[in-house]
Amino acid sequence: MSSALAFVSDGSPLPEPVPAPPEAHTDGELLDAYSRAVIGAAERVSPSVVNIEMRHRFRGREAGGSGSGFIFTPDGFILTNSHVVHGAAHIDVALSDGRRSRADLVGDDPDTDLAVIRIDAPNLAPVALGDSQQIRPGQLVVAIGNPYGFQCTVTSGVVSALGRSLRAQSGRLIDNVIQTDAALNPGNSGGPLVTSRGEVIGVNTAVIRGAQGICFATAINTAKFVAAKLIKDGFIRRGHIGVVGQDVALPRRVVRFHNLPVDSGVHVEEVQEGSPAAVAGLIRGDVIIGFAGRPVAGIDPLHRSLTETEVGVRCEITVIRSAEKLVLGITPQARQTTG
Repeated sequence: MSSALAFVSDGSPLPEPVPAPPEAHTDGELLDAYSRAVIGAAERVSPSVVNIEMRHRFRGREAGGSGSGFIFTPDGFILTNSHVVHGAAHIDVALSDGRRSRADLVGDDPDTDLAVIRIDAPNLAPVALGDSQQIRPGQLVVAIGNPYGFQCTVTSGVVSALGRSLRAQSGRLIDNVIQTDAALNPGNSGGPLVTSRGEVIGVNTAVIRGAQGICFATAINTAKFVAAKLIKDGFIRRGHIGVVGQDVALPRRVVRFHNLPVDSGVHVEEVQEGSPAAVAGLIRGDVIIGFAGRPVAGIDPLHRSLTETEVGVRCEITVIRSAEKLVLGITPQARQTTG
C-alpha cells in the first residue's frame, strides 16, 4: 500500500487516525491476579504446614496448648516457635493430609523464640526456604497456620516494615524481625510467612494485643542459622556484648575510603550499662562492621559471631564512628537470661 497521504474532496489531507487506548484492566482482572498469587502460594506451602498439640505437666496437673509449624526437610524436621513447645511433656503433630504423629523435641532457643521438633513419617513435603534479605516493604506475603485450631487457615497482607526488634519471653530482644499486616491469631505461632512464589521468609511469632494489623515474624535467615545449630547440638551457646542494634547501609564514600569488605553493618541503638560493649567504649550511633576477625554486615552475622566466639576471651570489634574507623578490644560474657 502506498504511503502517500489520502485527501478529501477539497484537497486537504485526512487527519491521522487516533490510536486506540490500551485495553484497561478491570477491577475483576486485577483481583484475579492477586487471588492467583495468594492461591498459588497457599497450594504450594499448605501441605507442609502442621498443627502442633502439646501437653504440659505442672504440679501434678496437665495443661494443653496448640500452635503451628512447617516441615523444612524431607526427613521430618519441623520449625516452630519456642513458646509453642517449650517445656512440653508430650508433643503431637497433625499433618495436612490427616495423619498424626508423635514428635520429639530436637532443640529449643527461647532467645529467638524458635524450636525444632522431628517426626518419623514417610512422604513428607518440605517447604522451600527463601532469603529474608531480599524482601521489601510493601511486598505481598501470605501467612498459613492453625489459629484457634482451624487448620491451614490462609491470610494475606504485605511486609509492613523490616528491622524491627521484639522482646522474647526470655527477655532478650529478637532483632531484624519482619512486621506484617497479614492477620495472625493465637495458634498461628510457628507457621510460615511466605512470598507469592511460595518461599518461606519468616516464622510467624507474635501480635500486639489490641492493635490492628501489627504482627511479627522471625526472619528466615535467622531461623536457618538457629535450626542448623539446634539440629547439630540441641542448644545454642551465645556470647553477650550488651548492645541493641539494627541493620543499616553504610555511605559509599565511607566504604570506599576505608576499603571495607562490607557495605552495611549494625547501627548501635543502645549500649547497656556495665556491659562488655560499654567497657570497650562503644557508644550509641556506632556502626559495627567487624567482630573477632569476621566482617559484620548485619544483625545475623553479628549473632553468628557471638555464638561462635568463646565467652571470656578478648577479641576485636571494628566500628565506624562519624566516618572514622575504630578497632576496640571487647570481651564477650556469658549471656544472661534477662536483658
